[in-house]
Amino acid sequence: MTDQTIGRVAIVTGAGSGIGRAVALSLARRHYSLVLAGRRPRALEKVAAEVAAAGGHALSVPTDVADAASVELLFDAAVKHYGRVDLLFNNAGIAAPAVPLESITVASWQSVINTNLTGAFFCVQQAFRVMKAQSPQGGRIINNGSISAHSPRPDSAPYTASKHAITGLTKSASLDGRKYNIACGQIDIGNAATDMAGRMTAGVTQANGAVAPEPVFDAGIVGETVAHMDSLPLDANIQFITVMATAMPYIGRG
Repeated sequence: MTDQTIGRVAIVTGAGSGIGRAVALSLARRHYSLVLAGRRPRALEKVAAEVAAAGGHALSVPTDVADAASVELLFDAAVKHYGRVDLLFNNAGIAAPAVPLESITVASWQSVINTNLTGAFFCVQQAFRVMKAQSPQGGRIINNGSISAHSPRPDSAPYTASKHAITGLTKSASLDGRKYNIACGQIDIGNAATDMAGRMTAGVTQANGAVAPEPVFDAGIVGETVAHMDSLPLDANIQFITVMATAMPYIGRG
């Protein structure tokens, strides 16, 4: 087992790019021991190399969060390698093509729900299993909710439904985790500059049907925010936090 003096142990799902990568690097700079999970092994190894360059330690575990057995193996690998899990950043997610609600296929709906919601549940469930059994008991779970956990974009029913459901999962996990010293919170992100959000600056459909460009912000700020959430002692919790591009059309009648 790796030397336990190297810091808190965090599992980051969807770690191969975007928000997951940004959070992994932020935690690495704070000397966390990281377990990087995602479906693309080469992308995970690239981030692991960046973590090492930042002075951190990382174990890459290819994982499909929509597969319960794969998620169980992920947490088993983390415990075998590091001895415990202190933080789960529950981040893995996908979007569906923007199509009218009545044209959404069963396959498209199920793919988004299986990854964004069922996969997040599998990860929370395994985090509970590990965190309640370890000594000292407890840990923190941070779910990636999204602005879409509050307000939809046009033609986004699968993604919006999955993210609204994440809020319910966060609340249930926060309540059920109390007896095990497990804190669960949610970060809702609006227009971080990642490949997934790159289309924002080119123009996206607004609620009134117009197409307009939207501002983005540095994804590294998300990493700093997650690190701040986990810097609190376990008897304190940031239940919900929103971090977004200041001028994105969300607050008010955009």
